[in-house]
Amino acid sequence: MVKKENGGVKGLIIILVILVLVAGGILGYKIVQDKENNISVVSEGNSTEPKQEEKKIKVFQGNDRPIAVMIDNHSDAWPQAGLQKAYMTYEIIVEGGETRLMALFKGEEAEKIGPVRSARHYFIDYAMENDAIYTHFGESPQADSDIKKYSINEIDGIMEDGTTFWRVKDKAAPHNAVTSMSKLIESAKNKKYKMTSAKESVLNYTTDEVALEEGKEAISVTIPHSQLQTVKYIYDEENKVYKRYARGKEQKDWDSKNAITTKNIIITFCDNYTLVDKENKGRQGIKNIGTFDGYYITNGKAIPIKCIKNARDEQTIYQDLDGNEIKVNDGNTFVNICPIAAKVTLEEAAKKNT
Repeated sequence: MVKKENGGVKGLIIILVILVLVAGGILGYKIVQDKENNISVVSEGNSTEPKQEEKKIKVFQGNDRPIAVMIDNHSDAWPQAGLQKAYMTYEIIVEGGETRLMALFKGEEAEKIGPVRSARHYFIDYAMENDAIYTHFGESPQADSDIKKYSINEIDGIMEDGTTFWRVKDKAAPHNAVTSMSKLIESAKNKKYKMTSAKESVLNYTTDEVALEEGKEAISVTIPHSQLQTVKYIYDEENKVYKRYARGKEQKDWDSKNAITTKNIIITFCDNYTLVDKENKGRQGIKNIGTFDGYYITNGKAIPIKCIKNARDEQTIYQDLDGNEIKVNDGNTFVNICPIAAKVTLEEAAKKNT
């Protein structure tokens, strides 16, 4: 009886030992796994909290090469099409006190753009600094010369086959030639132009909202380009954009009839002059190489800036008065280049009569 009891006790002890070893093994495995998981989380983000997705700039993304389009800004050309889909639009003086626009598109589909007008040589500077394919309908002699000199990738409506551009019936020539992004891309591909670009944006966009808290109130901005053409922007506080007016008229999209708005306004003060040539049409040039005063305006505020362009094909650098490159809100931008003597006014409250 004693031997049987001793044998039973030994068997029980063996079973207990096995159970202890198994339990210990399971516990040890869990501890090791927990440690590995913890190390993995910490090494990836130095935090056990889930990693937040990085915000990306919306207005300038991807590697699609920009396409620049010369837009007619004569009053007979209003309203224009496609401006709201451009990420940047330059406005500069031309002959007769008129201004012309150059709209830049990147990765956006626009079914109707225009009216498209002829090239002027100083707009080529801003096409080059954006690495853009330059679209126009005819050109001045100076523009023709510079397009050849700088080997500009161009799409000229006069030289196209009749499908890239078309004329509409609700406006009279020469204010009725239009195109689309799909047609321009097709034409550029047929010409074997490179369709991608690694060039960074001219503007230093940020996803953090730029408030310009130390800036001057700019609820209404008036920019006289000439005696004929005065532009006004009025701040829409609810939507945090500026509505655009020209010669007292609200600017609207040709088809949608919606107001043309912009998130950012940049003003550059540099003088223009009348060219002396055989045609004697009063065509203009601008003195845009060097350092010039200006403003950056967004969210109802304005700050003085320096606009630095060292060469025609180099990107313009926009700095605050401390020499730091300004941060620009993620959104579309109008760049108004006007004479140094232009009496630009920034007002705290928009006037009712525009």
